Amino acid sequence: MAQGPARVVWTAGACPLDAGGNTVAVGDVPGQAAQVMDNLATALGEAGAALTDVVKTTVYVATSRQEDLVAAWEVVRGHMGEHDAPSTLLGVAVLGYDEQLVEVEAVAVLPEQ
Repeated sequence: MAQGPARVVWTAGACPLDAGGNTVAVGDVPGQAAQVMDNLATALGEAGAALTDVVKTTVYVATSRQEDLVAAWEVVRGHMGEHDAPSTLLGVAVLGYDEQLVEVEAVAVLPEQ
């Protein structure tokens, strides 16, 4: 639960891209999910937040296979550790980058300073 006054950080979907803008771990849902979570942590950090400040995530996986959803979710949960934020996990037809299989968007809440 978030209590005010607070500062809210809304992230765009974190993607499985390396520093050069290339899709990593092509064909590998867990590998892409790991890169996505690293990129999400970086984006949050640049806003002064951390994964432990996340209050909601949406996880998108370009698949029709439930086992791919589970594989992505296990990586996301592993990165979140003991912090349990509500999340929506979706299988979608396609994502924005070539060979992209996973994307995660998040909302973080920080106490106002």
